[in-house]
Amino acid sequence: MADNTVIAVVEDDPEIRDLTLRLLAREGFEAVGCPDAPAFDRIAGRRRIDLVLLDLMLPGEDGLSLCRRLRASGGGPAVVMLTAKGDDIDRIVGLEIGADDYLPKPFNPRELLARVRAVLRRTRHDHRPATPAPHEMLRFEDWTLDTGSRELAGADGGVTQLTGGEYDLLLSFLRHPQRVLSRDQLLDWTRGRNAGPYDRAVDVQLSRLRRKLGDPGDGSGLIRTVRGGGYLFTAKVRRL
Repeated sequence: MADNTVIAVVEDDPEIRDLTLRLLAREGFEAVGCPDAPAFDRIAGRRRIDLVLLDLMLPGEDGLSLCRRLRASGGGPAVVMLTAKGDDIDRIVGLEIGADDYLPKPFNPRELLARVRAVLRRTRHDHRPATPAPHEMLRFEDWTLDTGSRELAGADGGVTQLTGGEYDLLLSFLRHPQRVLSRDQLLDWTRGRNAGPYDRAVDVQLSRLRRKLGDPGDGSGLIRTVRGGGYLFTAKVRRL
């Protein structure tokens, strides 16, 4: 998800703004800082912004006004409001005028990232046209996956039935073989906008997919668990 995703951090406190920018950059997002609404308008006028981390208490035009203006223009980027205020009224008003989520300061960096990813999953397709998936024949060990028919065939030609989630998970591995994939990446690629920050669907699908591939799940099979990192698809993949 992080690739080509642009996040604007609209925050007048330079320390908080810089810390947030560094946090997002470490996660692979392209992040730009704005001290106030006019600075955001100048950047948004030159490039696409996918999500805005928007402080409520800004000098001049406040965050509520900027959020209302973004929604009045139709569509626009996703908005996660950040504020030191704990008053429920501020949260409710922010959500009612179109904010996608709300997080009080001080915030836990991991929670901020989880909320950013969850909002992007829900909104990422709203602004980007869908592109048809290419028809491929992907070969790994004794298996062949036909992405056109979504059929997984074994060495004997027999077809193993996959659910939609299992197919998406396997395809994610086949397109990124021998590379550690984090759980968040797999959620992005398989669940998309339907995923929440604590979605466990990947774990269920992974267990079922391992069984169908004859993977014992002990580290000796096709899908290896990397402690603290994610999952690694060990086989080489060939396109036929």
